[in-house]
Amino acid sequence: MVNDPIADMLTRIRNAVMVGHESVLIPHSRVKIAIARILTDEGFIQGFEVVKSKPVDMIRVELKYVDKQSAVVGLERVSRPGLRVYAGKGEIPRPYGGLGIAIMSTSQGLMTGKEAWYKKVGGEVLCYVW
Repeated sequence: MVNDPIADMLTRIRNAVMVGHESVLIPHSRVKIAIARILTDEGFIQGFEVVKSKPVDMIRVELKYVDKQSAVVGLERVSRPGLRVYAGKGEIPRPYGGLGIAIMSTSQGLMTGKEAWYKKVGGEVLCYVW
């Protein structure tokens, strides 16, 4: 049983990148699908698909490599079950001076920090990706 499914997803991606895998399987949930969609839109992964299997549906995340270097350099979980981190509309973080993205859970759904800034909404900062 996993206490923090988002941290588990980020760890699986981080471990797959470290050993050079082309794809990684992650247990399915709507939040993880939304995170994978953001990572695809921002160019950190090639894509993803839902794989139907008997006990639990899985998400196959296709990792992206450019000249044998991964597009994902780092992943960091910010808000966690023991310590939630929230940011108002004026305090949205810009990881690595704007080179990375912050993934936020807002009242309008999951989005990047940049989108939240444009829409002038705050929310929970889930993770940073660079």
